[in-house]
Amino acid sequence: MTYPMADSAPAGPTTFAARLSLYEKLMRLDRPVGILLLLWPALWALWLATSGRPDLMLVWVFVLGAVLMRSAGCIVNDIADRDFDRHVARTRDRPITAGQVGVKEALVLAGVLTLLAGGLVLLLNPLTLWMSLLALVFAFTYPFTKRFFAVPQAYLGIAFGFGIPMAYAAATGTVPVIAWVMMLANVFWAIAYDTAYAMVDREDDLKIGIKTSAITFGRFDVVGIAVAHGAFLLTMIVVGVMTGRGGVYFGALVVCALLARHQVALCATREPQQCFKAFMNNTTVGGVVFLGILMDGWFRVALN
Repeated sequence: MTYPMADSAPAGPTTFAARLSLYEKLMRLDRPVGILLLLWPALWALWLATSGRPDLMLVWVFVLGAVLMRSAGCIVNDIADRDFDRHVARTRDRPITAGQVGVKEALVLAGVLTLLAGGLVLLLNPLTLWMSLLALVFAFTYPFTKRFFAVPQAYLGIAFGFGIPMAYAAATGTVPVIAWVMMLANVFWAIAYDTAYAMVDREDDLKIGIKTSAITFGRFDVVGIAVAHGAFLLTMIVVGVMTGRGGVYFGALVVCALLARHQVALCATREPQQCFKAFMNNTTVGGVVFLGILMDGWFRVALN
């Protein structure tokens, strides 16, 4: 199924302030949930890799890198999906789809953001630099997986989780097995939260022919979310055992289990607004895991 190509010439406001506002919307800076979902796993890894004492420079590199790469990824996603987005109620007003920002202009902006992120990586060791190139490939190819991959949310989990091995590489110069176990946990988590997100647009997505886990799982969509959350939590338990975490960390996972149960209940209604609330709730899940790692480290220091 094909649709007319979006006009590559901008038809929106031309004043500097107006264009900055459009760029903010294009980069989703007004909706930071994606930044947090990208950032939390990297922070988990940084704190675990350094036993709770990460270099402040590393923290800032990963925080700023998450903002820049998520922003660039959103632009690439909107360019790739511009002819689909006009048929989805939630996305038809995005700047590129609405003709307010041209494709060439958007590509330049994505390029600038990517170069800025690359400049940050140059502050790190060679292993992290090479891994960042692979992360870039996953980030910029993800939007196209919705055309052929039945569960593109799993690919998203890799793209959003690549900060984990990069954090270990930056902090220790190596990428141990635990980093890949955490990456697997992030894949399960992304399947859970992005399936809830995909349920919001399922009817429109069916019409235009793209693939999502919400469509693939069908009437088992809610079960799929529950299973993915369960797999995420079980894998994070393995992470805790492998890294010798204490009761505070595992207590945080219990809180995450309660949050996951709440999300499943919201998605069981299959109402778009409730499914979106379930998706948004995952920023809290990521924060609780981080808080568990942080406080677990504090207790270790206090007890020693």
